[in-house]
Amino acid sequence: MAKENLYDTWARRNPLFEVHFEEILLRQFTEYGGGNVESMTNKGKIFGAGYELYIYAFFVGLYSNESKELKGDTKSLGQPIQFWGNLESKKFRRAYPKIREYIFAALIARTDELDLLALEKGEITVRKAVDFLIDTMEKYANYGFHQIQEKLKENPNYFYKSTGFLDVVLDLVNTTVEKDQEGKLEEL
Repeated sequence: MAKENLYDTWARRNPLFEVHFEEILLRQFTEYGGGNVESMTNKGKIFGAGYELYIYAFFVGLYSNESKELKGDTKSLGQPIQFWGNLESKKFRRAYPKIREYIFAALIARTDELDLLALEKGEITVRKAVDFLIDTMEKYANYGFHQIQEKLKENPNYFYKSTGFLDVVLDLVNTTVEKDQEGKLEEL
C-alpha cells in the first residue's frame, strides 16, 4: 500500500534544475518551452521535451554514482513526472512510460535517507519520503547537467555529432564494466 501511494505522490512532483541550464542545455538540445517533436528535427533538436534531457542527465549522475547539490536559482520543468513519456508522436516516437518506474526503482535503491520501514510504520510521512526521493533525483540530474556542460566547454560541437549523447553513456558503461573486472581480479 505504501509503495503505491509513495509512487503516485512522487509522480505528481515536478523536480527542479538550476536555472542557468535552461539556456545552455535545455533550450539548445530540446523543445523545452514550446514546440513539438515534429518540429524538433527541423530545428536540430536532439531531445523532444525538456524532461527527456533531464532523464538523460539523471542517468548520467546515477551511473556515475555522483550527485551534486543544486545551487543558485532553480526552477521546475513545468510537467509532473507522471506525464513524462506519455505521449506518442506522429513521427517515429512511442510512449515510454516504463522509464518512470525505472527511475523510481533506482531512487528507492539509492536514497540513503529513505527508511521504508519507518514509512510503513507511519514514523515518517509519504510527503517526507517523497522529498528524500526528489532530492536524490535532483542531485543526480544536476551532476549529469554539469557533466554535459563540461563536455560542451571542452568541445562546443561534442553533442552535435551523431553519437555524442550515446558516447557519454557508453563511456559510463565501459567504466562500470572495467571496475567490475578489476574487482573480480582483486578477488582472485
